[in-house]
Amino acid sequence: MDGGIESHDSARRDDSETREEPDVPDWDDEYVDRVSDRLFVNYDLKKSHSVHGQQFTLYGQLLMENRKHFFHESLNYANHASVEHLFVRRTDSVRVSDLEALGEFGHELADEWIEADEEHFGTDFTFVVIVPEIPDDVREFVSGFRDRTLLKYGYYGRYEINLVVVAPDREDIVASTNADVSQAFVLWQRIEPQKSGLLSRVVRRFK
Repeated sequence: MDGGIESHDSARRDDSETREEPDVPDWDDEYVDRVSDRLFVNYDLKKSHSVHGQQFTLYGQLLMENRKHFFHESLNYANHASVEHLFVRRTDSVRVSDLEALGEFGHELADEWIEADEEHFGTDFTFVVIVPEIPDDVREFVSGFRDRTLLKYGYYGRYEINLVVVAPDREDIVASTNADVSQAFVLWQRIEPQKSGLLSRVVRRFK
């Protein structure tokens, strides 16, 4: 397991024997519901989530905190937090202009949601659009997309916007460079552990 996802769709059932099962919503959309089975272990998930009038089929939040302590846990220092906000939407079609608008929306949320200080390490805003098919211009735009912003020259961390477009009926997906969670949306393939992911990048940073 890496990048904040669980590699087995059956994990929700298997884990129920060893720990209390979290309150995970069910989606009428079978594809999204199966994706949620891969996400729920590490993401807090919400169904039909609205943000500033923008409607999303699924919203997920992944929070990772790193704390170091000196002799005792109460004497801690070098505390850092990394967060991913995941927004998933199913639509009949997608254009490059739609993705550009989502990118701008990500910047708006960054201005509102990020508390820029020494404890902030990084925040990811990942937008996933589920469509019947992926147009060529959209594929080219997403594959070359990279949008990272340093806060106070990196002293207050950074935030990054990621894009994913997936056509599950065609078993087709395209993702921007650091959209590691895209693995969870490839239901037609088994998830293989990755050397580089959101979680592993944070772990390496704190070593």
